[in-house]
Amino acid sequence: MPASAFSRLLDRASIGYPLYAALVGALKRPGVEWRSSAFNQALLDRPEPEGLAARPRDLRPADPEAGRRILAGGFVLGGETLAMGPRGDPWDRPSPSRRFAAALHGFGWLKDLNAHGDPGAWEALRLTLAWRRLFGEWNRFAWEPRVLERRTFNQACAIAALIGPASDAEADQLGADLARQARYLLSLDDGPMRAAERAVVAAVAGAALGGRAGEALLDKALKRLPRRLAAAVKPDGSHASRSPQAALELFFDLQTLDDALAQLGVAAPWEMMQALDRLAGAVRFFTLADGRLAAFQGGEGLDAHYVAAARAGDVAGERELPPSCGGYHRIEGRALQVMVDADGPATGAWSLAACGQPLALEMLAGGKRLVVGSGWSPTTGGPQALRLADAASCACLGETACGSPLAAFPAQVLGPRLRDAYAVTEVNRQVEPGAQWLEAAQDGWVYRYGLIHKRKLYLNGETDEVRGEDSLIPLRQRGGAEGRRFIPFVVRFHLAPQVSALIARDKKSVLIKAEGEEAGWWLRNDALDVSLEPSVVLADGQARHSQQIVLRGQARLDGGAKLRWKLSPAHDRVESRIVEGAAAPAPVDVEEGAA
Repeated sequence: MPASAFSRLLDRASIGYPLYAALVGALKRPGVEWRSSAFNQALLDRPEPEGLAARPRDLRPADPEAGRRILAGGFVLGGETLAMGPRGDPWDRPSPSRRFAAALHGFGWLKDLNAHGDPGAWEALRLTLAWRRLFGEWNRFAWEPRVLERRTFNQACAIAALIGPASDAEADQLGADLARQARYLLSLDDGPMRAAERAVVAAVAGAALGGRAGEALLDKALKRLPRRLAAAVKPDGSHASRSPQAALELFFDLQTLDDALAQLGVAAPWEMMQALDRLAGAVRFFTLADGRLAAFQGGEGLDAHYVAAARAGDVAGERELPPSCGGYHRIEGRALQVMVDADGPATGAWSLAACGQPLALEMLAGGKRLVVGSGWSPTTGGPQALRLADAASCACLGETACGSPLAAFPAQVLGPRLRDAYAVTEVNRQVEPGAQWLEAAQDGWVYRYGLIHKRKLYLNGETDEVRGEDSLIPLRQRGGAEGRRFIPFVVRFHLAPQVSALIARDKKSVLIKAEGEEAGWWLRNDALDVSLEPSVVLADGQARHSQQIVLRGQARLDGGAKLRWKLSPAHDRVESRIVEGAAAPAPVDVEEGAA
């Protein structure tokens, strides 16, 4: 590409110097031509493994029903189906989506098949050999780093079962394939985002393989692991990407490696054991009352059974949790639990899955999700727009995004990093018997509007009430017509799919009920306008329709604005009056008791 054309492309993308430097660095890395060359592939072939060593165990739970469906001739991954008939070939036909293809080539389904004993092992071997005939040498998609990482891990954990029914020649092929993929994984250098995970996976593969090949892989991976774990795992156990799910998945992989090293009698690096302990605490913190994870910053809530599998060996159990972890704060009473993202999103290479959703929150009532976010993650297949503020339970001012993903050519090279994101400038928290306060401010709208956004939360643990206040505060004085200009803003509360909402006749109060709940909860507020609008929540890779409560107001540039709301328990008699169309109960002062 001519230099002038490249410069114009960067100008149109409007990227700053840090992104420009990262883009130039990425373009200098070895390209696809080198990676797919015969010479590079030959380098990955030696030395050959000599049988197996450890038997790594993936602690993620298997799904025997999914294995039964595969034996019957169909893959169901993330809610999408590929039917090929018994003993059919899924590799010679198009997948329903790119997300489905990534899961298929990631081989996470091996453990589901192996849950069925010999029939499952034979089918797993057949499908694996069919895959290697088409994709075993190299393929741009099948050897894409994230797909390769998960396939290498899953094959390393299943290789003993795969080799069981295989011939000697097939067993040698499978071992050589695993070694080649692990070496290729270690050769990648595209930033820190998955560097720790790749070192762990390569070490797991090395532990599984016998002979000099396995020892060399294990030694090389373990030497890299301490520095990469130090970058990925913060002192409080949170992941550098700020994704709770990323912390959980790394915790799963490290537990597998720890067990494999124990089988070999190899001492784990001290930094690895420290990371395991820290991640255990973070996973404990992010597990909410329904057993699922808090879903923020590119992480899904995940199934409670899945999360419980990671915590099965957590000897700390339910000991007292810290009030915050990774910039997230938990405030909770008897029935209510609130998780708040009170920090800015990750930056640079760590922001590939970050979300521009300032001071977003999730609320649970009686152990059920009530107020949520979109639940977007890189594996859900949802649009990038779900990473913006509109898709979270937070405030939005005007048409300005508080961080948006890269697009066009820069995104092709660097990935969909988040750019122009906000920073949290202030966090204050107080705890007293029966009451908790949290106050945080962010600067996402300072550059365009000169307004600081501050969110205050107060939880009364005795009455199970949450009072909130979203304020827009001028950072500087504006005079004349510019200062008198009004900017519309909204505060959104996205509801979980199993939650219903009904606006009372006063057009202010909203009755919220989770499925199976007798009474429900009142959301009262002093907004200029209240409406119920469609929403979407991603769960298990599927989009589920829901609702969102939208509170609207107007912020004057020289005076700001304030919107107050309160969530409190409803009662059966109140609910019946609303259903019958009677007037709502008298409004309450939402400012009472606010922080």
